Amino acid sequence: MNRRRAVVGIVLAIAAAGMPVAGHAKVIVIDVGPPAARVEVVPAPRAGYVWAPGYWRWDHGHHVWVKGYWVRERHGHHWVPSRWDERGKKWHFEAGHWEKG
Repeated sequence: MNRRRAVVGIVLAIAAAGMPVAGHAKVIVIDVGPPAARVEVVPAPRAGYVWAPGYWRWDHGHHVWVKGYWVRERHGHHWVPSRWDERGKKWHFEAGHWEKG
């Protein structure tokens, strides 16, 4: 039982940090749009990895920049970057995740 709680705690910590959890897309809806994306220099390609670009994460009432990072490649899938979409007067955040195809 303690091991299960530890695993659940780790998954919750990752989700709270705005990092993608395999198979689960984190969605947030708020009234405040993100600032303009920062310009990042994308490093040279790295075998076996794909680049996940930086994005604005919502954290305790304000936007916080998360720098881009490498994600281990998943064959048969493609990486969908984290993004904000304006829908009416609300902003919807979808965390980066893998999709088949």
